[in-house]
Amino acid sequence: MAGWVWLPRFVDKIRLHLVDQLHADYRPNFCVKGFDKAWLDAAGVEGDAFIEVVRNSTTDGEVCDWVRANAPGASEDRAAFKAKMENYGRDESNADLRALLQKRKDDADMGGRNDIQCFVDFIDADEGRL
Repeated sequence: MAGWVWLPRFVDKIRLHLVDQLHADYRPNFCVKGFDKAWLDAAGVEGDAFIEVVRNSTTDGEVCDWVRANAPGASEDRAAFKAKMENYGRDESNADLRALLQKRKDDADMGGRNDIQCFVDFIDADEGRL
């Protein structure tokens, strides 16, 4: 969406938040931590302001137009963000992050799943796409 990974999912999360249907597991980090905050920082957008953009839009296309005009980011920045997202938790040299990923897998009864190598994989598996 507008060249940004995570943005479609983030917009969906915001829409759920606006109607008080965002899953309880996602509420503590919503817009303040994790991938939501990483996208806001990379795009140079404030969380509350972006929530209002989504609130005042009818379609994802309107949000996309707003992002293109207000948070376009250089193609290198979008590519770096994409690489960071797709690999977060994959780095074997980051023992703490690997341990956190394993804990999340264990807590979700997926501890033995070797196909889950990063947090994006975990999210996909947890939500039934992997």
